[in-house]
Amino acid sequence: MLLWIFRALFIIVVVGILFVNVSSETIARAEDSANFWAIVWSGLGMMVFVFLLDILTPKKKLSALAGVFFALLVGLIVSAVLAPVVDMIAGSYKIDLTTEAVFAIKWMMGICICFLTISIVMRTKDDVRFVIPYVEFAKQTKGARPLVLDTSVIIDGRIADLCQSKLFDAPLVVPRFVLNELQLIADSADKLKRSRGRRGLDILNRMQTDSIIDVEIDDTVVPEAEDVKGVDQKLMVFTKGCNGRLATTDYNLSKVAQVREVDVVNINDLANSLKTVALPGETMKVKIIKPGEEADQGIGYLADGTMVVVEGARNKIGRELLISVTSSLQTSAGKMIFGKFEGFMQETGNSKRRTS
Repeated sequence: MLLWIFRALFIIVVVGILFVNVSSETIARAEDSANFWAIVWSGLGMMVFVFLLDILTPKKKLSALAGVFFALLVGLIVSAVLAPVVDMIAGSYKIDLTTEAVFAIKWMMGICICFLTISIVMRTKDDVRFVIPYVEFAKQTKGARPLVLDTSVIIDGRIADLCQSKLFDAPLVVPRFVLNELQLIADSADKLKRSRGRRGLDILNRMQTDSIIDVEIDDTVVPEAEDVKGVDQKLMVFTKGCNGRLATTDYNLSKVAQVREVDVVNINDLANSLKTVALPGETMKVKIIKPGEEADQGIGYLADGTMVVVEGARNKIGRELLISVTSSLQTSAGKMIFGKFEGFMQETGNSKRRTS
């Protein structure tokens, strides 16, 4: 809509300047109509050519104001460079034009060139690049880059604890379409989805009332985000638009965002990096919960959720064991610790002792 208003203003300005110039006394008193028709046809011709070129150019967008000013500067420089060309053409072909007529043609040419350069900048999506020199307009954000939250990280809830611990001091941003998706989940007919949606709304409300956490519901309408389908796609466009970082627990969304060159903070990766470091030879206690996949293996879990695979513990389900660590493995699904059975942990009053 804004671009069409700009186009309408361009036509009005061109027609106005054209009318003023052809109505001047100097041109009206000329002996022949060369001045009149030179101004009319050059002005209308350039206007129609530039307008059609602008309309037929594939649509893109750019909201960087600095780019518009730069485009205007480029247009003025190009117009100044081409002004002597107009004089040369008028002189070489011995066209009987007055100074005012040549001046009017230069004005029309300058307006058309400035319009074209500004339109090109407005129709690019994120940046403008020139070959020589290489120029790029990047959006600048004052202060810390905001964290844009998706539905999965809100429902997960750990982001609130991380912000309360002041690990993240960046402002949290929840786009309106994410809040709408959260509401749809909370209104779902499926009981599990409804429970998750309501949990997400409760966590979001708790973060808003917390004086430590800076969270904002952003109602900004980003044209680029409105043109794409799917909340995940809108999230990546929105995050790029505000020069933020996307906070999520969705593994697939993290990978797609990395391909799209969007900075991602995956809470699961952060949690995995903070899990207990187990060195080979160390001892720890773990309760065996279920049998493992291989023969004679038992599986237990630490307090932080780390899976522990114990050799020789398949027949010791339900018992708390003392194990020695043999190795550890970091995977995309989390961290795994491998160990071997050393002895049992038995309670004696309020204390525990090892038995062989």
